[in-house]
Amino acid sequence: MIHYNTKEYNEQIRVLMNEFTEQIVTFYNTLHRKPVGSPVEENTWEHLESQEIPREGRPLEEVYSEMLEDIYAHVLLAQHPRSFSCVPSNASLLSWMGDAMTAAYNPHASCRTNAPAADLVEKRLIRWMCDRAGYPEEAGGLFVSGGSMANLTALTAARDARLSFEERSRAVVYVSDQTHVSAAKGLHIIGFDWSQVRMIPTDNRFRMDLKALKTEVEKDRKEGKKPFAVIASAGTTNTGSVDPMKGIAAICREYGMWMHVDGAFGASALLSETYRPLLEGIEESDSLSWDAHKWMMQTYSCSVVLVRDKSDLVRSFAAHPEYLKDAESSEEQVEFWDLGPELTRPARGLKLWLTLQTVGSKGMEEVFDHGCALAELAEERIRQEPEWEIMAPASLGVVNFRYAPDCVQSEAERDRMNQEISYAITESGFAQVFTTILGGKKVLRMCTINPDTTKEDICNTIDRCMDIAAALKARTAQQKKPSRCA
Repeated sequence: MIHYNTKEYNEQIRVLMNEFTEQIVTFYNTLHRKPVGSPVEENTWEHLESQEIPREGRPLEEVYSEMLEDIYAHVLLAQHPRSFSCVPSNASLLSWMGDAMTAAYNPHASCRTNAPAADLVEKRLIRWMCDRAGYPEEAGGLFVSGGSMANLTALTAARDARLSFEERSRAVVYVSDQTHVSAAKGLHIIGFDWSQVRMIPTDNRFRMDLKALKTEVEKDRKEGKKPFAVIASAGTTNTGSVDPMKGIAAICREYGMWMHVDGAFGASALLSETYRPLLEGIEESDSLSWDAHKWMMQTYSCSVVLVRDKSDLVRSFAAHPEYLKDAESSEEQVEFWDLGPELTRPARGLKLWLTLQTVGSKGMEEVFDHGCALAELAEERIRQEPEWEIMAPASLGVVNFRYAPDCVQSEAERDRMNQEISYAITESGFAQVFTTILGGKKVLRMCTINPDTTKEDICNTIDRCMDIAAALKARTAQQKKPSRCA
């Protein structure tokens, strides 16, 4: 006999989730007053580490409380208005609402038969995003878990469209020194050796160098290689830089290569009248990855892969085993399971549909423009300080800067100081600012895409970084007297 009592649990869930909804709305409304993160206490860690799966279940309310207090309470809040690390989440409760509703109904969104209305909505969204990218009517795509999976899916289609099986061992793909690591990982997964990936240098604005790209392509051709794809970036993680799309498209046409755009972060510029021109030429690409969970206020995970010609995905992924025959809506219908590696897949696009229907494309444009304006404000503020330098100017909501006092000539020492600034501001809980490496130097990086982030958040965070730097400088002066730091 099964002791699991569905109705009994459901009634408990009703009470707890009503309470949770009240709690989570209050949590989001007071995020400004909370630390960006809090560490796990030693006793909590030991408790979780020693826990086993019980043979007899525990009371739901007890487990619910434990989840809130021991697990969810100890995460870095990427949705916090002063979380500026990596590409932070700007997830909206609208997306959470759509996520919760979708998870509750749990549609199997692999084909039209299983969830016809959800299937239609996701296809409408994909068409809308294709239109934003300037793709033709035969374009298509699907929602996937994230930019890594979107890149992997697109590169699989590129491989099958541009290479015969015999050509794969000679094939070469081109990335820049700023391309996201997921591209190289994806190529490795689909059968390419690291030696088949060419890293092209970037210019002083961290964009792929077109002359170097063409030179490398010509060199590979002369050596009997098969250049087959270029991965351009629309908004790199490090600097928000955008590769010269039109130039890359022209080179791809000249040599018959596939052009993929990793727009996981920056493709949202397509929603902005002000910043869309930065992506000119993206309409000439063969495929595009675009994460809605980066700049479109979506909870993880919600990404889309788009291709200029949907048949390229069908070629790589379509399969029709006998056990799916009854689920096929028609022989002519292309189902989502024909377009990517997943068979069972959630309806990831429904929460984005709910968000867009509520805030509109204009509201989303305002979110994007606000994020860019904050990075530009940060750059302006930092340029006022003589001991600080801009390492990469504001671009698509990202700015890179560095503390570089004249009294510290050693680059290793400057690297250490910037690392300490990052550690101190993050450990304080006030803001999260991580480092990256540009031109061999450790720099501070802020990504300012949260619509709830204010100008005061930006200025106060920079001021605190400068206070930390001043304390480091004073400590250095004490340790190294006589010193130019005095």
